[in-house]
Amino acid sequence: MFENLNWWEIGALLMLALLIFGERLPKVIGDGLRMLRGVRAMAQNATSDLSRELGTDIQLQDLHPKAFIRKHLLSEDEEQAIRKPLQGLFEDVKSDLNGVKSDLGEVAAAADLKAQRTDVSTAASGTAVEKPTPAPRSFDVDAT
Repeated sequence: MFENLNWWEIGALLMLALLIFGERLPKVIGDGLRMLRGVRAMAQNATSDLSRELGTDIQLQDLHPKAFIRKHLLSEDEEQAIRKPLQGLFEDVKSDLNGVKSDLGEVAAAADLKAQRTDVSTAASGTAVEKPTPAPRSFDVDAT
């Protein structure tokens, strides 16, 4: 949180706090620390209550829905059974997209050759020469 502050800025903030709170500064700091300890204790109690209710040891990162389902509701065999048809579908779509990409590359290459031939023939006849249009940019098939 305070990783972008240097010592001068921290000192300036402390001086500002001293000017604002004056003699009450130690009490304000104590109240803030007490509140922080209370929030930590509440979070710890909530985690332990949830662990006790579910009958397993819960970590904070386990509360993400995907991680929770993987760890607590599905066995590894069930997860693989769910992933297998989806993985096959993913591979099919990926191979189809690779085929479309290669076809588009061939069409773009043919269009560039045709445009270059047209420019050469118009240049020989003395008319204005248009620049060929650039080939479309390739795309990442794996991108979502």
